[in-house]
Amino acid sequence: MASACEVLAAEASNGVASALRAVDCLAGETVASAFARLFGGGAGGGGALLPALTIGLTLYIAFFAISLLTGRSRIGVSALTPRMLTLGLVLTFATSWVAYSQVVWNLTTGAPDEIASVLTGSQGSATQIFGDRVDLVFAAIAEAADANKAATPPAAAAQQGAQAASAAVSGNFTPANVMWLGGLLLLLGTVGVLVTARIALAVLLAVGPVFVIFALFNGTRGLFVGWLRGLTLTAVTPLFVVVGGGVVMELLVPVVASLHGVEGVNGRSALALFVIACVHVALMSMILKVAGTMVSAWQVFGLASNDRESRDSMPAAAPLMPAAVMSPLMPASGAAALGGRAAALVPATSVEVVSQGGTGAASGSSSSRTHITQVSGGSTAGLPPLPRSRARGIGSRFAAPQSTGGSGRAGGMQR
Repeated sequence: MASACEVLAAEASNGVASALRAVDCLAGETVASAFARLFGGGAGGGGALLPALTIGLTLYIAFFAISLLTGRSRIGVSALTPRMLTLGLVLTFATSWVAYSQVVWNLTTGAPDEIASVLTGSQGSATQIFGDRVDLVFAAIAEAADANKAATPPAAAAQQGAQAASAAVSGNFTPANVMWLGGLLLLLGTVGVLVTARIALAVLLAVGPVFVIFALFNGTRGLFVGWLRGLTLTAVTPLFVVVGGGVVMELLVPVVASLHGVEGVNGRSALALFVIACVHVALMSMILKVAGTMVSAWQVFGLASNDRESRDSMPAAAPLMPAAVMSPLMPASGAAALGGRAAALVPATSVEVVSQGGTGAASGSSSSRTHITQVSGGSTAGLPPLPRSRARGIGSRFAAPQSTGGSGRAGGMQR
């Protein structure tokens, strides 16, 4: 006995709405069977990845125990609540098909369709109603093409077919060819985008339980965030397609109604159909780009942070002391060794320098020590005093006079 999805798949070629129904049914069966094979949430018994799930949970508990033993974490409400909540959600959505289907499947497939129904004011599924309207448009295009063939005599039809073939080779288009080309672009912009988004959504939902487990560890949480962003992108794309495509369908109704002319296909209406179809394709491209930009900026409940915002939130570095200020405060050898890096020693804009000098009691030589006593901003710089000069001998006995506190004291030569 054939299943319901096999019957719908056999009728998928009848129109856009039939193809969407078949894709939705096959996607649901694929996700359910994949979940049962992964973690045994369905009627298929044990899953193939249950040992991997057990190992992951064991590692999660072991890492938490090690963090408690090493003092990196503590036992408290603020520390245990997020961990236990994460563990409970992962176990629920990874092992229960009821929870996974009712929450994840319904949110990604039913919620956008419900929002589209509210926006368009339609009763029932907005996606299916949009597919029915597309079928009506293609039925009118096919009727206009059949009427054009019926109005043309057989001899004229053969001659017209030869002229159309030569026109296609030479790059020229007849009204009938332009009409069919516009219909093809319209088909790719509607059915192509909708069916592609539904198939991609089914694939992401099928592998979803694996990425749910990745949310346990910080090292693999980025994979979970990327999966959730991709799931959101493929879920909201049909919403934008249905709402934006509804406006295009309103523009196509008078154009399609005037396709059938007295002598065949109306050339002006065929050209208008082609232009509207090109606009529709451009609109679908813009919708995909806008949806991708929106999802990429989503921080996923704080699990993902924007690198640019992180760099902007870093505090600005304090102004550094220029090398010209530091150079008098250190010996020539130290300034030459540090070079421009001396500016990184003290983050200040102004420095108060105190010079202390004295005369040695034993040798009579004069020496001085210079150090920083206050830095603007209220902090005291902890720079060590500069070393004494180690020069001894005759040259030191003829040293220049040194001053202490504004009074001069001359160091004379001792014989």
